[in-house]
Amino acid sequence: MNLFGKTLSIVLKNVSVIQKTAPKNASFYFTLRNTSSQIIDGKKVAEEIQKELKRDIDTWVSEGHRAPSLTAILVGEDPASKKYVRNKMTAAKKVGITSKTLKLSKDLTEEELINKINELNEDPLVDGILVQLPVPEHISEKNVCNAVDPKKDVDGFHITNMGRLALNLDTLVPCTALGVIELIKRSQIDTFGKNVVVCGRSKNVGLPIALLLHSDARNECPGHEATVTLCHRHTPPEELEFFVKRADIVISATGVVNLIKPDMIKPGACIIDVGITRIPTEDGKDKIVGDVDFEGCSDVAGYITPVPGGVGPMTVAMLMSNTFKAAQLLVEEAVKVVKANGH
Repeated sequence: MNLFGKTLSIVLKNVSVIQKTAPKNASFYFTLRNTSSQIIDGKKVAEEIQKELKRDIDTWVSEGHRAPSLTAILVGEDPASKKYVRNKMTAAKKVGITSKTLKLSKDLTEEELINKINELNEDPLVDGILVQLPVPEHISEKNVCNAVDPKKDVDGFHITNMGRLALNLDTLVPCTALGVIELIKRSQIDTFGKNVVVCGRSKNVGLPIALLLHSDARNECPGHEATVTLCHRHTPPEELEFFVKRADIVISATGVVNLIKPDMIKPGACIIDVGITRIPTEDGKDKIVGDVDFEGCSDVAGYITPVPGGVGPMTVAMLMSNTFKAAQLLVEEAVKVVKANGH
């Protein structure tokens, strides 16, 4: 057999192996390409989650409960923030969650904003509260996030919810981290004992992803039993490359364009790209890209998420999931109070 024949034989054999070993009931979430990787379609996964939520919320309402409610607070006129809030409100309507947006002046004081949050905390008709970040520089992001009632903190940023997550207790988890985990689960990518590298240690994304992946599956908030290495801006480039080359799963959330290159990737690894950066194009416009050299890494990875269309839609879907969860927990708490009072 000549060289061409041998090469063709190897290619056909590999295609057969891929077809036999690919997760059968996960195929809905993948987009086929002329590369070795399967593209995890976050938009498809998010749509599926929203359909499931719609069914569950419809059942919840038919049992006599009111629809879950979500209130967003938008401070100022930032175009990106306005777009994000609008997308969240559209998703809420789609799944049967009632929603409202409080639009506040960028000149309001931190005290005035916290007073607004406290009003929502006390409102029994509000289940979920989110403050769209970033807030103006004169307002402390930390103070604002911690002003939200932890039981209504559907962003999962409150110190109590982050602490519960660190202790592997059931809680409201940051939405992007939940979205990443859900993509991995629904794509049937094994995490047990696998090496995972998380690039980025932010308290809203990188750290909660690492906490979820490394923790013990026997806990109240089930972990995924992975061996996790958490890298960040002070990890030397040669060390980052060392860790990534050994990773079965690479998750990058840094906002550094092309941080993850093809020669860093272990063949067959799963890459989840959380990065979002706008870069100018030749025609004077701009486009959104992630942290990963997508075209190059697609030839090496087993699974990869695109940007856009990967993690972004999942963050919104998990916000809806958190809102429904908050509504259910508040009802459970009210029932316990009634029983405790002997009524």
